[in-house]
Amino acid sequence: MNEKLIEINKMLVEVYDDVNNIEEYSIKQGAFNDLSITEIHTIEAVGLYGSKTMSEISTLLGITMGTLTIAVDKLIKKGYLERSRSNSDRRIVNVNLTKRGKLAYRIHEKFHLDMVKAIMLDFTPQEEEALLTALSKLNRHLKDIYIGSEKL
Repeated sequence: MNEKLIEINKMLVEVYDDVNNIEEYSIKQGAFNDLSITEIHTIEAVGLYGSKTMSEISTLLGITMGTLTIAVDKLIKKGYLERSRSNSDRRIVNVNLTKRGKLAYRIHEKFHLDMVKAIMLDFTPQEEEALLTALSKLNRHLKDIYIGSEKL
């Protein structure tokens, strides 16, 4: 196999693992150490503004309604989410962030921005542009693969 391909694969796996490890460490050391990465991602999927239906959230996260229900129940008990029924259709369940949930969202968002800012200190403007172009192509390609696999 091509040496470059092996090295690229190794680097992609390492970057993914490193970001996850840094994220986990940050959560455990912070004010919201009662949250897991999965729970933070659920909070992110709900979003800061308005509410989302359980169906919208499960689609965003790529998980079943049963798995989401368990996650939402835990986050409600921890004080991060609220659940309500739609006035127009009682079968529809809406979820939104509490004040505590919005704070966790904002702090996690700031963590990501700070991490990217720190990384980018070592990059020239040309390297920043090259990285952005490469990551955009990578992201588009991975989405194409994922969407293609759903059609099978």
